[in-house]
Amino acid sequence: YFFSIFILVAFSESLPAVFAAPKISRPPNIVFILADDLGWADLGCYGNRFNETPNIDRLATQGVRFTQYYTAGAVCSPTRASIMSGQYPARFGLTAHIPGHWKPFEKLAEPPCALSLPTNLVSIARVLRNAGYATASFGKWHLDWRGQGTPEEHGFQTAFEFIGHNIPGARQDPPSKTPKRAMEYLTDRAVEFLDHNRDKPMFLYLCPSAVHIPLNTTAELEKKYQSKPKTKDYSCNPLYAGLLEEMDQGVGRVMAALERLGLAENTLVIFTSDNGGLEREVGGWPGTSNRPLRNEKGSLYEGGIRVPLIVRWPGMTKTAAVTETVAISVDFYPTLLEAAKTKPGKSQLLDGASLVAALRSPNTPRKREAIYWHYPHYYHSRPSGALRWGDWKAIEFFDTGEVELYNLEQDLSESKNLAAEMPDRTESMREKLQRWRQQVSAQMPQPNPAYDPKRVDEWWNRGTVARTEAPGAYRVNGAK
Repeated sequence: YFFSIFILVAFSESLPAVFAAPKISRPPNIVFILADDLGWADLGCYGNRFNETPNIDRLATQGVRFTQYYTAGAVCSPTRASIMSGQYPARFGLTAHIPGHWKPFEKLAEPPCALSLPTNLVSIARVLRNAGYATASFGKWHLDWRGQGTPEEHGFQTAFEFIGHNIPGARQDPPSKTPKRAMEYLTDRAVEFLDHNRDKPMFLYLCPSAVHIPLNTTAELEKKYQSKPKTKDYSCNPLYAGLLEEMDQGVGRVMAALERLGLAENTLVIFTSDNGGLEREVGGWPGTSNRPLRNEKGSLYEGGIRVPLIVRWPGMTKTAAVTETVAISVDFYPTLLEAAKTKPGKSQLLDGASLVAALRSPNTPRKREAIYWHYPHYYHSRPSGALRWGDWKAIEFFDTGEVELYNLEQDLSESKNLAAEMPDRTESMREKLQRWRQQVSAQMPQPNPAYDPKRVDEWWNRGTVARTEAPGAYRVNGAK
């Protein structure tokens, strides 16, 4: 009997591959981790020597790190809308954060801003769900208002919306008597989702509020970074660094779960931010520094829109690769379509280009069409629009009509405005930007009949239509 079993086993092990059990092939899982207000210079793999981000840095050693990736918005909601829709947010008027602020007595009257992601857009989550993916969104969504445009309406089967760094016990599932750190709880939910859906392709959209103000972190991490020697030319904020490390720990836990489940080798992981880092609050305290990039969140200078992007896709990406490919957040939609081997909705217009070729061959130079921004609002800058075309970038300010021109290859810090020296190029860039605005029906600010120089510093809330504090008017610990 045992001799027969031995012969059977030996025979089965000698069978040619054609008789072996077939391997199950399925589209890659997709894990998209979107940080909040994370700046271009905040991560160790981007050169930071104060913050500690070992898990995110490890992603960079396992995949491709982009040095010229941009968000389609200078603030959160437009960028998040571009990721979900694959379109420039100017197409559907979602050009400011929801509900946002405005200055009713400034020189220009801002155009109205959409208060939710239009439900007639076929989101990437909807397409992936229709293709058989389990879909989940955990954390900051910021594309709905008063129940309109929720994650569930846009294709997520499982969703938990939350903004902040501490989740009250009553918001937890199951309810708890004690609050929990937000990144820890969101990661718990993410790992649970991976566990429950391991046998089907998954799209996990994980969006912590880190490192958005008001800053706070655990007592242990705050003490750690208070004691750590400061580095030159960086703000070295202990609360910022601690909050960032909490997010990094969550990234590590998600990656560990993928490894435990045997899914890491068939999972496309994307880590990026929704806009540039916030360098200062109204009170003047330093949050982070985007140097050598100019300015910060809420502006169309590089510091407001150029952010980290790391993509890990085993079998597709090289390890520890760095690419100078110019990319923007509208590119994610066609990239994920190609990864999942599926098609967009019949009527879905896409503005982006797939990044799969750049992931396969990160060092191959690629030409692309110009990329654009439209931010007709007052925030950390003035209402403006911009385009990048090759190495050239132009920013048009709507209140004066002034256009600034920069060569980013030679002047990453946008310190030398070449508009006066190169009037022909400046004018051609302006005309190209204006044609694009016409093509996408971008809403423009208009001269404000209520302009009052004595009241230009007043901020009002779009949701309540009432006067409010200036954006970011929090002290370090969140006290007004």
